[in-house]
Amino acid sequence: MLQLFDKLRSEQPHCFKKLIPLKGDIEVEGLGLSSADRNTLIEKVSIIFHVAASVKFDDTLKKAVLMNTRATRDICVLGESLKNLVALVHVSTTYSQIDKSVVDEIVYPMEVDWRKTIQIAETLDDYVLEVFKSKYIGTMANLYVFTKRLAEQVITDYSESLPCVICRPSIITPTLNEPVKGWIDSFNGPVGIMIGTGKGIIRVFYTDMSLCDNYIPIDIVVKAMIVAGWKRGIMNKNNDKRNILPLVYNCSSSHRMNPSHILLMQISEKVVAEIPLEDMIWTPGVITTKSRFFYGILVLLLHIIPAIFIDGLLRFAGRRPRLLKQQRKIFINSILLAHFLLNKWVFKNKKLLSLSNEVPPNNQRDFGFAADLNYNYDKSLYFK
Repeated sequence: MLQLFDKLRSEQPHCFKKLIPLKGDIEVEGLGLSSADRNTLIEKVSIIFHVAASVKFDDTLKKAVLMNTRATRDICVLGESLKNLVALVHVSTTYSQIDKSVVDEIVYPMEVDWRKTIQIAETLDDYVLEVFKSKYIGTMANLYVFTKRLAEQVITDYSESLPCVICRPSIITPTLNEPVKGWIDSFNGPVGIMIGTGKGIIRVFYTDMSLCDNYIPIDIVVKAMIVAGWKRGIMNKNNDKRNILPLVYNCSSSHRMNPSHILLMQISEKVVAEIPLEDMIWTPGVITTKSRFFYGILVLLLHIIPAIFIDGLLRFAGRRPRLLKQQRKIFINSILLAHFLLNKWVFKNKKLLSLSNEVPPNNQRDFGFAADLNYNYDKSLYFK
């Protein structure tokens, strides 16, 4: 995997001396910071980027609330202590609003109170919480989007005293340009699916092939976060009265730029044909279905039975079996992702595009991103 900071190390080898690593834990109340580290932040920090979160769809209610909602509250409490706070940029997700088919760049009200939810998570045990979890989260697809939406309510309430920004990325994909092309540190999203199909591990996919997902390269998201923090600071300096509510930006691609599932499959097949992957266990090829019933049958025939056979061969050869365990994980993740793969959303990004246009001309090359959002780049070359 490409090393993200190699380019920076070669161009500015001494810049890392500016970094001061601090130990913390978002699952612990108060962020797990020592008194000395907290004082360091209070004295020296003027901009907060709150990115840390649990992105697991199958966390317990307690863990998800503590890590995604309470930690956001604790970040805001810390922000109130900072002597020179200019901006607090909170990273959410466009999918925190999945009960709406069209998601605008605003904070939507929520019936559930974040304060009571934190109190419940802190006082009740895991067993009791899991019993009423499905009823508590209502129409939200999973705990991740539920707790991230609650976190937006936290940011909104604290925006009365803090200069807050909410950035909502859609599905993160590898870097488009900076600092190197094609870098990513996670195989979640389309990259993981392409690798799984390319190796012959994923032969059945549970999705509606006519739909499109919303993808955005990570370097565009980072630029948007930086510029959003800059704008918040400018508003504070100008005493802009709009700073009572948080600025909200859907960091998403324009709808016409999003490839359909069938196009992504075609791209995957083309890339694998040109650059075969190592350790393939089967000839690449995928059957897709949006029927839960047929998906279960196909998984049994094309995933489970071959996995049992191959694991048997591995045991016979004195090697550790692993494929059946992997197929179980793939099946569980497919079910967890089904709501997102079988439904369609439109994320408005007018404010995001306008934000890029506010970057001064002499900074557009480094921090402008509107051109990248509208650039119809070669998807096959990009995913290579």
